[in-house]
Amino acid sequence: MAEGDKVTCRYTFSGTHRGPLMGIPPTGKAATIGGISILRFDGDKCVERWTQTDFLGLMQQLGVIPAPEAETAG
Repeated sequence: MAEGDKVTCRYTFSGTHRGPLMGIPPTGKAATIGGISILRFDGDKCVERWTQTDFLGLMQQLGVIPAPEAETAG
């Protein structure tokens, strides 16, 4: 999506954790994470970028951080 001097893109990464990642030894687990980036251009050059990626979700999928327990209806 683009408007004026800004472009927004949504992305998804998926893969299998087979090597060290941020100091975490390989788990062999598959994971999928998403994020969004907003880029500002000056002419044909990107001059600013803001990015948000779901690293908490990644850590939960790899089992490094426990995922919240699902609430049950009472």
